[in-house]
Amino acid sequence: GYYWWGEIRGQSRVPILFLSSHQENMDLVMAVNMGGDDYLTEPFSMEVLIAKVSALLRRSYDYALPGQTLMAQGATLSLGDATLRFSDQIVELTRNECRILHTLLGRKNSIVSREALMQALWNDDTFIDDNTLTVNTNRLRRKLEAAGLSDFIQPKKGLGDMGPD
Repeated sequence: GYYWWGEIRGQSRVPILFLSSHQENMDLVMAVNMGGDDYLTEPFSMEVLIAKVSALLRRSYDYALPGQTLMAQGATLSLGDATLRFSDQIVELTRNECRILHTLLGRKNSIVSREALMQALWNDDTFIDDNTLTVNTNRLRRKLEAAGLSDFIQPKKGLGDMGPD
């Protein structure tokens, strides 16, 4: 699966859902860290598969108006192309990373619960492993830190995350 992910991602930004019999957390972490959009382990019901595919398609092809931007602390989030501009840098974001930032920037100076982030990303927290949100958020934090935005997202232990001022 990882080989084909690389081949597909090299040519397209289509959503990728990993289907696997592997149920180890490391497999999920590796798939999401490589840019996969979701991960589903066997056995699964068709209802769950359909819900995940529907959510991926909804997020991928109808989540932002072109040109819509949000700004905070000198950084500009562009929803149309899922990028964050800061100083002279452009940070490419995955759909999930863009949605996390969009949700946090939309609620500046407020604590956003994990449940609210999961709802914003997947429209339902029923079928999503809590670890998937953690992986997405940690990957986003690393990208922000590399761009010089160390405290852009501030975790509030036991409460959720807080967006920038």
